[in-house]
Amino acid sequence: MKRFILLTLVLTLFGTAYAKENDFSKQATAFYSDNNQQKTMELILQINESDRSAQDWLLLGNVLADKGEIDNAVFMYRKALATDPKYYRAYYNIGNYHMTKGQYVLAIENYKKASKLKSDNPYIFYNLACAYIKQNDYKKARANLNKAIMYKSNIPDFHYNLAYVYKKLGKDKLAETYFDNYTKLIEN
Repeated sequence: MKRFILLTLVLTLFGTAYAKENDFSKQATAFYSDNNQQKTMELILQINESDRSAQDWLLLGNVLADKGEIDNAVFMYRKALATDPKYYRAYYNIGNYHMTKGQYVLAIENYKKASKLKSDNPYIFYNLACAYIKQNDYKKARANLNKAIMYKSNIPDFHYNLAYVYKKLGKDKLAETYFDNYTKLIEN
């Protein structure tokens, strides 16, 4: 009987602590969506480090990135991956970091990891294509832009960049077609 009561007490305390930290995570996500970075940071910092989810670490990284603390942001993204190695958003954000630094090989590596984990996200393929464009690898850029358009065909930049890639590949008719698509999309 004593064991049962002790076990019940421990489970209740653990459940209460988990619920409280889960509430902090949900609230932090809501505040981040409302662009309240200060409150987002305050709430996540109330969660024990060992109990933070990959999403919590990612939000901390995003807040730090928005403040210009990019190296600290990348550290948080890596903490997200340590928490959940299959958290594609962290790879995506690290890829974005490397793109801004002109480190296209590292950007491609991270975007590829993200795309393996989330194969239907058009923005991963778009950014991957942009990295390939920076390396003048237009065939790989074309393939990734086509994937991006397959998943989301109404984004003007996808069509514009594909027109650019086709122009670079010497396929002027296709370039013109995608530029026309771009024009129609921005007019709407």
